[in-house]
Amino acid sequence: MIQVQDRVARLVEGPLEEMGYELVRVNLSGGSRPVLQVMAERADGAPMTVEDCTGISHTVSLLLDAEDPIAGAYALEVSSPGIDRPLTRARDFERYAGFELRMETRELVQGRRRFRGRLKGIAQGQVTVVTDEGEVTVPFEGVAKARLVLNDELIAAAAPDRKRS
Repeated sequence: MIQVQDRVARLVEGPLEEMGYELVRVNLSGGSRPVLQVMAERADGAPMTVEDCTGISHTVSLLLDAEDPIAGAYALEVSSPGIDRPLTRARDFERYAGFELRMETRELVQGRRRFRGRLKGIAQGQVTVVTDEGEVTVPFEGVAKARLVLNDELIAAAAPDRKRS
């Protein structure tokens, strides 16, 4: 069975790409009034603006109204990933190699599920992180959550005069 999040992602990814955006993540959370978060970024690497989020919200709302993949009422939230962004795609693990991250795995790895360290990168579907205890390698599919750590190095790299591609 396809999860609602996957259905929504498939529904909105193509139209967002046509608009010049890349889908980062779709997340459905909450209880009696769920929140559907659609996280996107500009394909050209420029910072997201309120106007970008408004345009995405309008398009996504129209698509969701037409397809109705979510039963009941929910709130739609459109956002950008921010500086301390989640890493959700294999290319994110390539793009942000060298930066510090927090990572949670689906299963125990070396007796743990949570790691903090410097992202070495991804190769052949394996994510490698250098922690204080040594290197940890996890299959990409085994990563439950990963997020960059907000620190001076990340802030400096995100400065407008230094654009990462």
